[in-house]
Amino acid sequence: MAGRHPLQRLASPSRQVSLALHAAGIASFIASFRFLDGWETPMSTAYGGHYQFLTIIGLALALCTFAVGALADVTFSPQLFALKNVLSVCSAPLEVLISILYWGLCAIDKSLVFPPDMQLAFLPDFGFHAAPALFLAADLLFLSPPWTIHGYSALGLSESLAFLYWFWVEYCYSQNGWYPYPIFDILSTWQRALLFTVSATLMTGSTMLLKWTYGKINGIDEFKREAVVNPAGIRSKSE
Repeated sequence: MAGRHPLQRLASPSRQVSLALHAAGIASFIASFRFLDGWETPMSTAYGGHYQFLTIIGLALALCTFAVGALADVTFSPQLFALKNVLSVCSAPLEVLISILYWGLCAIDKSLVFPPDMQLAFLPDFGFHAAPALFLAADLLFLSPPWTIHGYSALGLSESLAFLYWFWVEYCYSQNGWYPYPIFDILSTWQRALLFTVSATLMTGSTMLLKWTYGKINGIDEFKREAVVNPAGIRSKSE
């Protein structure tokens, strides 16, 4: 079994708990993609397909993250383990954001995210909009070394992803004549810009929340303090 980072809760890469978690996550993500294959909707044949949904982009990134993690578990490759951790910096906060946005909007009005004729049953709904966040959070909190990303870097990453996705959505709209999420049809251009800006801020917040939780679970007071008091990671001259 490979050793672990001194601040890491469980051994990873390893062929025990780490591989089991990654294998379970991969099975869940593939099951969701298999569901998509048999789910006939107008989105299936439209430009961009199901990848117009942020949910599916996040799911694909989650699958890539766990596939690399599983390969690292099998081979004990430090390079693959490091790559998994880099991917996790993007995929874990993104999936937490997707869960917050989806379930938050559903609590207000589910038709904001799905037309009435495209509503999902509970199991596939959970598989798309909750399971990836739970799997990635577990991987981060128990099977990964501590993140070194700070607030400004997280905000820059989040803003870049948010506006790249906005560009993609608008390009698909120019090809299809409709948006993947009904809420986009309701909002004006500046309101959509505000929505993506707020979403990027929420993703930054989810990064800091995950970092704080990592510190809480693994007993790293510096991480808890940094995530709340000094998220930008600015050090004073005395340090």
